[in-house]
Amino acid sequence: MGILENKSYDFSIRIVKCSQYLQDQKREFVLSKQLLRSGTSIGALIAEGKYAQSKADFTNKLYISLKEANETRYWIRLLKDCDYLSVHMADSLLSDVEDLIKMLSSSTKTAKENIKYEQ
Repeated sequence: MGILENKSYDFSIRIVKCSQYLQDQKREFVLSKQLLRSGTSIGALIAEGKYAQSKADFTNKLYISLKEANETRYWIRLLKDCDYLSVHMADSLLSDVEDLIKMLSSSTKTAKENIKYEQ
């Protein structure tokens, strides 16, 4: 597995555990499911892109993963500001998702350029 795959997979594990914590300890079910959905989608889309039908399909999967990462950042910030997540926990998750956003931004740019040069 590549760095992006590993990092997104590890982040998914953290998101699953965070969602469990929110449901078990904070009795929060709606926002935690939103976080779970978007946070685990990042890695799932990257994994799906590995077997994309074309370079355009691969690029599209990365773009959608980037959108999911941005949405995940939103949910983490909201959960922090509503006092469901401690500052420490939220900041740690935000640091990881920011890293993923940077990596995905760079990857989508490169993938888009590669498609452009092939045409």
